[in-house]
Amino acid sequence: MNARGKRTQDEREDRFAAYFAARSGAMRATAYLLCGDWHRAEDLVQTTFVKLYVVWHRVGEEERLDAYTRQILVRTFLDETRRGFFRRERPVADFADRPLPAPGDHVEDRMLLVQALAAVAPRQRAALVLRVWADLSVEETAKAMGCGTGNVKSQLARGLAAMRALAPSVNA
Repeated sequence: MNARGKRTQDEREDRFAAYFAARSGAMRATAYLLCGDWHRAEDLVQTTFVKLYVVWHRVGEEERLDAYTRQILVRTFLDETRRGFFRRERPVADFADRPLPAPGDHVEDRMLLVQALAAVAPRQRAALVLRVWADLSVEETAKAMGCGTGNVKSQLARGLAAMRALAPSVNA
C-alpha cells in the first residue's frame, strides 16, 4: 500500500492473479454444470474473469468475492443463452476407444444426469446448479440469478420435475 493507504496497481493485479489461480477451477466446474460443455465452460469462465477484472479496482469485501464472481458467471451464461450464441453447432466426440469403467463407478448415472441437466431450460439449470452444486441458499441463488426467491423455488421445482422425467432410472 502507498502512503495514503491505497493499493497500488501491481498489488491489485497480484490479488487478482492469486484469486484467479485459486478459484478458476471451481468456477469452471460450475460453468460446466450450467452449460454441459467443457469448452464453453472455459469460455464462460474467461468472460467472467474478464468482467471481474474490469471492476476489480472497486471490489472490496474478500468474503463476498466468490458470490460476486458466481453471480457474474450465471448472468453471463443466461445472457449468452438468451442470445442463442452457442445453439448453432455442437461437436461430438467419439469415445469408442476408451476403456469401459469399473462396474461400481456409476459413470452411466453421472453421464445420464449431466445429459438431463443439459436438456433442462437455462434458468432452471442455473437454479439447480446454484442450489444443489454450489449449495447456495434460496436467497443467494435469487441474488445470483437476479430474480425473486419465489421465482427460484418455481425454477427449482420445474427443473427437478424435468430432470426426473429425463432420467427416471437414476435415484436422486
